[in-house]
Amino acid sequence: MTLGERLHEIASLDERLVAGLSSGTSCDGIDAALVSIRGHGDDVRVELLSFVCVPFAFSLRERIVRSPSSDAPELTRLNFDIGEAFAAAALELAAGSGRSISDLHLIGSHGQTVYHDPPSGGRSGATLQMGEADVIARRTGVPTVADFRTADVAAGGSGAPLVPLVDWLLFRRAGEAQVFLNVGGIANLTYVTERLEDVLAFDTGPGNALVDEIIRTSTGRADAIDDGGRLAMGGTADSRAVDAFLAHPYFAAAPPKSTGKETFGREAAGRLAELVHPGSDIGALDNDGLSNLLATAVSVTARSVHGAFAFLPKDAAPTRVVVSGGGMRNRALMTDLARLLEPCPVLALDDPAMEPGLRMDPDAKEAVAFAVLADRALAGTPGNVPAATGASGRVVLGKISSGM
Repeated sequence: MTLGERLHEIASLDERLVAGLSSGTSCDGIDAALVSIRGHGDDVRVELLSFVCVPFAFSLRERIVRSPSSDAPELTRLNFDIGEAFAAAALELAAGSGRSISDLHLIGSHGQTVYHDPPSGGRSGATLQMGEADVIARRTGVPTVADFRTADVAAGGSGAPLVPLVDWLLFRRAGEAQVFLNVGGIANLTYVTERLEDVLAFDTGPGNALVDEIIRTSTGRADAIDDGGRLAMGGTADSRAVDAFLAHPYFAAAPPKSTGKETFGREAAGRLAELVHPGSDIGALDNDGLSNLLATAVSVTARSVHGAFAFLPKDAAPTRVVVSGGGMRNRALMTDLARLLEPCPVLALDDPAMEPGLRMDPDAKEAVAFAVLADRALAGTPGNVPAATGASGRVVLGKISSGM
């Protein structure tokens, strides 16, 4: 069987078993989701069968965190090493689900974003995701779709956000508007109605990025987190510092727009710290000072999300906000969001109030999205939403590594 015949056969199946692999800007590990996809085009039905999060080895995580300033030899090696880690995650996913890796029809791998530079001032964008797809396909023997963002960037878009189409495919409801908010390192929202042409999506700004950078700098550990937002819950946000930080032009810019840790990463965390504790070293802050700084970082995220609602249609307000991503577990953030967005309900994607057909493990959502986008790539079906990314038109996303 030729490669073309094999791929056509997979795309034609009534049911495809697809693994989605993703690692966000928080660099905390590889999310791996196994899904069943039935149907074709915009009428697909997706069922999450299994999910696992595979932590990065500590040394690999440290290298990823340092990657924006790494040289070409290190980036080249890192690309292949991340590919090995993603392949291992796919194998672990299959084994944990009680299946052989050969039972899978397709893998969709987002990879690890190392650098993201959206279009600005008439200059085209650029983006780099690592995790060599040929390594994944060779180690697993499963055709692998990767490098999803570049086709949209080549079409004049930001290459982000890419989940909006999947939000619409999976969660749209007749006669209703909803907002799906994902809080990873960067926060992004999707405004979903029953019509694809009404979908609006963009990055709202920092999600967990500021909190993560602050706690890592404070502890000197690349894997440190404010578990559950415990430290932030014990602090008091500096509202003047939040106001000053939100004066950054990104927040006032109208969508389509996207951002990354290049704008809201380590340097931004340092700027916020200087606003809250002028002249102080984050690593030297006492517990109260650290808690107040974390509470301020959480307030920046919550208020930037609230401010982003000004860009949504005024005549069809959302009936609910559904939250996924690691930020969903930060109680300080969820409390702030509920207060700022009242009376609109704020729910987690796995909240019992969510309908059974729509409820999903929030940690799995991004990985599920790249499984769906891989399935569309194999069928030659566009996967972007130009209104969200700014691309000149709809394009097929992803490049295929055969594993043959």
